[in-house]
Amino acid sequence: MILRHLEFLTALARERHFARAAASCHVTQSTLSAGIKQMEESLGVLLVERGQRFLGLTPEGEKVLEWAKHVIVDYEGLQQSLSEMRRGLTGYLKIGAIPVTLPVISLLTTPFAKLHPHTHIVIRSLTSIEIQRGIDELTLDIGVTYLDNEPLARVRRLQLYPEHYVFLTRKSPGVEERKTIPWAEAANYPLCLLTSDMQNRRIIDMHFRGAGATVNAAIETNSLITLWSHLKFGQWSTVVPNSFLSLIGNVDGLVALALVEPDAAHVVGLVASDRDPLPPVARAFLDLAKQVNLNEEMKR
Repeated sequence: MILRHLEFLTALARERHFARAAASCHVTQSTLSAGIKQMEESLGVLLVERGQRFLGLTPEGEKVLEWAKHVIVDYEGLQQSLSEMRRGLTGYLKIGAIPVTLPVISLLTTPFAKLHPHTHIVIRSLTSIEIQRGIDELTLDIGVTYLDNEPLARVRRLQLYPEHYVFLTRKSPGVEERKTIPWAEAANYPLCLLTSDMQNRRIIDMHFRGAGATVNAAIETNSLITLWSHLKFGQWSTVVPNSFLSLIGNVDGLVALALVEPDAAHVVGLVASDRDPLPPVARAFLDLAKQVNLNEEMKR
């Protein structure tokens, strides 16, 4: 049994199709099948339920898959550590970020890329639930998510900044002169909000309920771009984190009001697996993040 065979098994479990798994590993289907067969013979158990098509992994296959993911990640970490000793850090840094953090993620990835030019960064927009799953399944090195709202398990944490909330709406008499707006009043506007599978939306709904208001969003989306387009080109209002303003700046025709009663805040931070050793790319990213004051950077 060799490392490549473990990669074949993880690809098959991910793709659930022999041909697609082989393509993702850049080998022929017969090579992938032969490699898995060799692994079965070496371990003395069946790993794959076979039929006219892929039917799934056997219970033994699921157990081997669990170990395979750890072995592959540890081997990649070993390669990164050895490379770091010779010519600096290399390898892929896989980041999963909740959508509302995407406007500020470059404040961390840009200095990281400059410091470690031989690394490659992949950023995916994910829900907080998907980030937890990615950390557990070792498909993510780093997650950017809320630290204090919904429970997180089996992770180490690094606080980045407190997220406050602003109400964005069209300028109109009686609005543009204001600096704040109560949550209960904001609920009366025609709203475009993120979908409820986003933790940010669940947080927003919680604060509307706490203010005794019921939210009836006319438009819901899981895309910040779609949210922004409706805000800019339609008669809609929305609730976004204050970090969103660092990306869009001041926009003609719009006004940003701080939401009050309550003046709510939630902590955004980094999470990584609590297993040791941590992959060198993840460790280096956490080390850099400790040196960056995102609160100050977002004000520039």
